[in-house]
Amino acid sequence: MLIDPRFHDLAKGLIGFSTKLSRGEKVLIDAYDVPDAIVVALVRVARARGATPYVNINHARVSRELLVHSKSGDYDAHSGVELKRMQGMDAYIALRGSDNIFENSDVPAKQVQHMAKSMKPVLNYRVNKTKWVVLRWPTTAMAQQAAMSTEAFEDFYFRVCTLDYSRMIPGMRALQKLMEKTDQVHIKGPGTDLTFSIKGIGACPCGGDRNIPDGEVFSCPVKDSVEGVLQYNAPTVYLGSSFDNIRLEFSQGKVVKATADSPKSTKRLNAILDSDPGARYIGEFALGFNPHILEPMRDILFDEKIAGSFHFTPGQAYAEYSNGNNSQVHWDMVCIQRPEYGGGEIYFDGKLVRKNGLFVPKSLEKLNPKYLLGKAK
Repeated sequence: MLIDPRFHDLAKGLIGFSTKLSRGEKVLIDAYDVPDAIVVALVRVARARGATPYVNINHARVSRELLVHSKSGDYDAHSGVELKRMQGMDAYIALRGSDNIFENSDVPAKQVQHMAKSMKPVLNYRVNKTKWVVLRWPTTAMAQQAAMSTEAFEDFYFRVCTLDYSRMIPGMRALQKLMEKTDQVHIKGPGTDLTFSIKGIGACPCGGDRNIPDGEVFSCPVKDSVEGVLQYNAPTVYLGSSFDNIRLEFSQGKVVKATADSPKSTKRLNAILDSDPGARYIGEFALGFNPHILEPMRDILFDEKIAGSFHFTPGQAYAEYSNGNNSQVHWDMVCIQRPEYGGGEIYFDGKLVRKNGLFVPKSLEKLNPKYLLGKAK
């Protein structure tokens, strides 16, 4: 099979840098509506390293058909099979394409919740027990979301996904150390005045070894510490529904009021936040800094890495950086703080860390676009 050399370069990054596959290890390649050629490239690169690849092929329309008329318990047997398979893997690579990001928009929330609850053990094992990386695949639908031609978007995609992520390491380590010793965080911006603590939670740098594209350091607020209001300015898609201008009000860590741009969206937003008791508490706080990603495109694996952004995530906390919150929901919502989006400031223990999307302390300057794009030493 003749394969685009960019596919091979991407496969080498996913196998060698992201999951660091070793001889004798097993990797599950989970493909959702992507070209066979990228799967073949991954299989070849995995075998060249002495690893054993396994492949799972998924199609969004088939998955929707299974889900739309499902009932409680339908996914329990499926979950058991998938968990058993995941327990046999050392690594997991997911490639997620979609011709229609709203394919599940007419699936009732109850069906989605039943499926998510059944499949949660599989997700937990994959996240906590394997080396994993997840990426979107470029499609015409994504190009439309980004308001770009298909060719221009593909060039953008491979430029982002084959970035030299090792260049992020020194700045990420510095930010990680700073967050690990921080207690109080204060975020200010248009419509936003938010305070919380991250004391004792820790921080995790993400530079190409979990998501592609990548570029964030995340932590988690102490569960009951969040106070104030947060106005998100990036659109978001969750469970097949699109939301704009989400605004959350917090008291003692809990979302006590949630609104979006329309009554219909507000109703859907609150239905999701009422999925379980943990959905109205925050499970992640992260700063994004990928220098190639500047505008939201309703694809969270890209949007949460936007340069000069942060995301504040209702729902499940990651086990290793947890405040104890548990939920079937994990909804990364994004706020951009560059000047063209209204600006904003982030303070750690009263000291200015980032202003209008740029890191201020000298130790963090290597996370600013000028350095990451190779324009500064």
